[in-house]
Amino acid sequence: MRDVAIVGVGMIKFGRYPEKGVQELAGQAALLALKDAGMSMKDIEIFVSGNLYQSNAMIGQRILKEIGQTGIPVINVANACATGSTAFRTAYMAVSSGQYDVALAVGSEQMGKMGLLGAGGGGGGGVSPEGIVGSGLMPAVFGQAGVEHMRKYGTTFEQFAKVAAKNHKHSVHNPYSQYQVDMSLEDVMNARMVAWPNTLYMCCPTGDGAAGAVLVAMDKAKQYTSSPIKIAASVLTSDPWSERDLTLPDVNTLTRNAAKLAYEQAGLGPEDLNLVELHDCFATAELLHYENLGLCGEGEAGKLIDSGDTYVGGRIPVAPSGGLLSKGHPLGATGVANICEVTWHLRGQAGDRQVEGAKVGLAHVIGLGSACTIHILTR
Repeated sequence: MRDVAIVGVGMIKFGRYPEKGVQELAGQAALLALKDAGMSMKDIEIFVSGNLYQSNAMIGQRILKEIGQTGIPVINVANACATGSTAFRTAYMAVSSGQYDVALAVGSEQMGKMGLLGAGGGGGGGVSPEGIVGSGLMPAVFGQAGVEHMRKYGTTFEQFAKVAAKNHKHSVHNPYSQYQVDMSLEDVMNARMVAWPNTLYMCCPTGDGAAGAVLVAMDKAKQYTSSPIKIAASVLTSDPWSERDLTLPDVNTLTRNAAKLAYEQAGLGPEDLNLVELHDCFATAELLHYENLGLCGEGEAGKLIDSGDTYVGGRIPVAPSGGLLSKGHPLGATGVANICEVTWHLRGQAGDRQVEGAKVGLAHVIGLGSACTIHILTR
């Protein structure tokens, strides 16, 4: 397996684009990544497209009709919220294996005002959590996970709300964020309740978006950039079976398993990280993932947000982009967008939200259904 580098990234501002097709949005992001890498489609040897809601529509091939059809292999990927990051990992594996030297990965989605993702449709029978616990919808799942953390460790509503206030504060410095509004802790706590303890501003918005990345074998990366970003770890996990599957989805185990493998693969630990872009689909999720990723000890996530360490300028900034809570969560685009954000920080190109001196960053996405990706990037 060869070392692989990122030499180009690009994304469009997340939002709502009813006048454009998803292939147009994805094509824009792809061209931005290619421009950043100093390449054209003629340089790309394999293309991987991540898209969830139109996964049967050959989105990858439709994107190439927008930006250049060269006859290269196209792979279309769908893997719940981890769709984009799985597409990125597929491109990574193609280059790391030695089969290809240059790959392009793009994640895209056009959701508009579709609303918060439910437990997922299709795929046959089995026991539905809807019939056991009253809801299979994601707000309820992550609300319940937060309540369980409260029960076990005394975590408070205010501590969960601080996550959202932090991420909305970060968002004002991110031109790619769907919403760039600084909200006070009081604003967050007094907003309409969606699923206790998550209020409206503690839930990610849906919309449209696309992001792309160009990957190159490390031994060839200097042909394109003087500062390649190394992919030190690329991991994908799914849930092992447990009796809990008959009640509520386990939002913790697959991330913990992925984190262990990623740290081992990179030869690094959570103490080496300078920033994290994680899957904060809800404020409760971010706090849980502090512990799942080893950023703090068991039951200490509330203390970590209270300390201010996860703000930009703190010990381990989390979601300097504004996270999914502000940046938005067009499902297939999210994983690649997180990669873009970490890459910009490692290059020192993140503007007013820059994490100073960043050398190691982690990008994490979880798709309940289930899939979890973790990528550790270094410079």
